[in-house]
Amino acid sequence: MNLEIERRFLVKNNRWRKFIINQVDITQGYLSSNNDNWIVRLRCANKQYKLTLKKHIINSTSLEFEYQIDRSEGNQILTNIKYKIEKQRFFLKINEKDWLVDIFKKRNAPLEIAEIELDSEKEKISIPDFISKEITGIQIFSNYELSKTPFSTWCKEDINKFA
Repeated sequence: MNLEIERRFLVKNNRWRKFIINQVDITQGYLSSNNDNWIVRLRCANKQYKLTLKKHIINSTSLEFEYQIDRSEGNQILTNIKYKIEKQRFFLKINEKDWLVDIFKKRNAPLEIAEIELDSEKEKISIPDFISKEITGIQIFSNYELSKTPFSTWCKEDINKFA
């Protein structure tokens, strides 16, 4: 089974930058989400396109299936998608663990989210000092929701709930 187990956090400072090992610009668009809670996403990173089907199961676990698609077809589809996000993704290595930090662009700036993928939901992790609050499972912070309701459109009260 293709399971993705991840925890997500808000970032509070730039101390993570000393751990960068790689980075990539990402544009991703959302084709659909239905009553069965499947999300269909098209992502472009490094001029490669992947179609992803994702469904949240429980806590920090989701089903995730990814398929590489042709560049010209991917570009044509992505150009015609309404709900998109753009972000710069930084890959980090901290205490032998792989972390990501996404710096959101355009209508989702200045949002910064850190992620770590785990082998199990019970796996213990050390929280780095650049982490603010955990947002795992909070829907408004999902990339799909950010594509429909960008961070820049949130009211001050919503933002302050997580400050």
